[in-house]
Amino acid sequence: MKNKINVAFIYKPSDIFLAGNHFDNTTYYFFMEALKRNESLEISYFKEEHSMDILKIKDSVDAIIIPGNHSMNVPNLHGINESKIPVIARTGDFHNAKKYNTFQFHKKFKIDYYFNFMSSDYFYKFYPKDFKYKEIVFGVEPSLYENLIPFEDRIKDKILNSGAIGKNEFISKIANRILNPKSSGWYYYKLRTLCNELEYVVHTGMIKGKYVNDEYPKLLSRYKAAIAATTYYPTLKYLETTAAGCLTFMEITEENNGEYLGFKDYESSIFINEINYKDKFEEFLKNPNEDRWTNIAKKGTEHTLKNFNNDTAVESLVSLIKELI
Repeated sequence: MKNKINVAFIYKPSDIFLAGNHFDNTTYYFFMEALKRNESLEISYFKEEHSMDILKIKDSVDAIIIPGNHSMNVPNLHGINESKIPVIARTGDFHNAKKYNTFQFHKKFKIDYYFNFMSSDYFYKFYPKDFKYKEIVFGVEPSLYENLIPFEDRIKDKILNSGAIGKNEFISKIANRILNPKSSGWYYYKLRTLCNELEYVVHTGMIKGKYVNDEYPKLLSRYKAAIAATTYYPTLKYLETTAAGCLTFMEITEENNGEYLGFKDYESSIFINEINYKDKFEEFLKNPNEDRWTNIAKKGTEHTLKNFNNDTAVESLVSLIKELI
């Protein structure tokens, strides 16, 4: 393809999320694999631990992408203030902006635009209104969701619950309310934690003592039904679970603004909240072989793989780059 967009991806070699062997390879697949597959981009990878001289690439690069808006991910960008190259940054968990003082890197890295899979409404709860942000829902690497167990052959009398949860011990609850009022498992994963109290819900956080991201789709595909529940914003679990072909019980509420993902209740997923979750689970478990569950799971998979795969996300990123150059 002629006239490709020349993009510099600048990162620290110590960034464990880009090594390819971390339990969470989400950003690895997006930045290190999917970017290279796009025919509109010519990607150059710059791996520097301490400092990157931007002036050396100012005449050969159209845009700069960085994997985070913090020095944990990105080296010092020497000469960035003398450069006119637009800088696009993936931002980490928005609610940690104050904790890690990520605001300082807005000027230090001369960031023009931010992106991540979370909603813009959630972004602006923590960042200034003059910071530019685009929702780019990435995280599903299509090849990881091939050759999974067919829906009809999966475990049907249990519902899978995975990921972090709150601790149920009374002392732990009291301690978190006092010491970590807005950072505990109960705060971010209340419904997910409540689901764990049900006898027909199976919880796992690790696979054989090691949580390997590539194995997660295989774990999901052992079950017909799975839970994706986060209190304040949908996580990638919503996409991973549907991509793996599960009938996904997902927490969609006004609080977490999950409707922006476009799933439909009883069409491509089952919406749950703290009031109705038991009834919804039991409705499925009464007759898990009903065709409607198969159809809902299938439509959820189709919606995710069509709209939220990494290649589609890169196309959205390409559109943003074109706006800036």
